[in-house]
Parts: sequence; structure tokens; C-alpha cells
Amino acid sequence: MKVLAINGSPKMDKGNTALILDPFLDGMREAGAEVELQYTKKLNINPCQGEFNCWLKTPGKCFQKDDMEMINKKRADTDILVLASPVYCDAITSPLKNLMDRLLPGVEPYFEMRENHCRHPLRKGVKKVKLVLVSNCGFWETDNFDPLIAHMKAFSKNASMDYAGALLRPHGGALQEMVSMGMPLKDIFDAAREAGRQLVRDGQMSEEILAKVSREIMPRETYVQLANDSFREELRKLQSD
Repeated sequence: MKVLAINGSPKMDKGNTALILDPFLDGMREAGAEVELQYTKKLNINPCQGEFNCWLKTPGKCFQKDDMEMINKKRADTDILVLASPVYCDAITSPLKNLMDRLLPGVEPYFEMRENHCRHPLRKGVKKVKLVLVSNCGFWETDNFDPLIAHMKAFSKNASMDYAGALLRPHGGALQEMVSMGMPLKDIFDAAREAGRQLVRDGQMSEEILAKVSREIMPRETYVQLANDSFREELRKLQSD
């Protein structure tokens, strides 16, 4: 089984998103999957130009010569696609959205009816994948992920993918500091690892294990106070320079 993971965080392996993504991918490897991780920050991918050459003049191939050629080749042979991103303005980061737009050559231009809805069929030679979201949010409440989850579910349907669920980390702004302080968070990372094993082994992730990834790590009032104090301190430092 082949897994292609794309981390859209500008902080790459140093961000809070990676704290959940990395053990999740480790669990998939432990279950026998072949896992490849790419960072959008290291990729040269131009925006989609919307001229539909990939559907008409050169079916299945974009006219632009950039790193998306490599990503589309890997995606065609992928069993599980993992998209990871912090929440930016209720959505994913712009480089990751850019990459998603450029997956268009993987489907045919024609419409077919699925579940009484117009959809595009997969292009011949492109595997139908399971799509997984991994996301971190600076806000405390889990419902801040709702717009992003709705987008990923819609994208999965339109791109002929199977949405397999999401690993979500609310009030993630405190995660790294709490890890550095030795706070008891091991169960969260163990749950992310187990979710990876489950997906490869069983084809799905349990709601119980996903809930552990998202569990509360501090009261909302405490989180708000600490976040505000941190920003005030950073502003004070800047003003005193």
C-alpha cells in the first residue's frame, strides 16, 4: 500500500501540524505501508491557469512544467492521500489549495451521475484513493474545523476519492510548549499513531481514537489568557527595541 502525504504548513516539520502528522505516518509505516512525505514549501507549483489543456489538448497532463508533474505521477499510483494543514482563514494554506487545484488532470472532463449528482470520473490508470485530513487550529473549539471538513468532503466526491476522516488538533497553539514542558500528552500522539495503523490495517479509523487526538488539553479560559499574554509580551518586546 502506498501513501502520499502532503504537509502544507509553512513551518514544515517544525509546526504543530507535524506533531500530529508525523506519528500518524509512523503508524502507517508500522502497519506495512510505503509512505512518502512532501512539503508544499519545498515544491515549485504554479497556480492552475484554467485553460483545460489537461482535458483537451494533452489529456491527463498539464502544460506547465513544474513539480506538479512529479506529484501527479505519484498520486496516480497512491492508495491513501494525506493532506495536512493548519487552519488558515477557515481553510487550508494557499500552497496546499494550489496543489489540490492542480490534481485536475487525474479526472476526465466528462460528467457521470453518482448518487444523483454530476461528478467527474477518474482517468484510466489513476487509482481511487482514500483521502485523510490532518489539521491543527489555533482556536480552542473543535467546530472551527467544520468549514475545512466540509471542503474536504466535497473535494473527495468531486475528485472521485473516498473521504476517510480527519485527525484534528484544536487549541494547537499550546501544543509545542506543553510538549517542551513535559506535560502528559503522550496519549494524543499514541492515538495519532494508532489511527495510522488502523487505516492501513482495517481501512478505517475509529471515532474513539480520533476523539483522543482532539481531546481537550487545557480549559478554554486558561488557553485564552495564555495566548493573550503571549501576544502582549511579543508586542512589548517589539515596542521596546
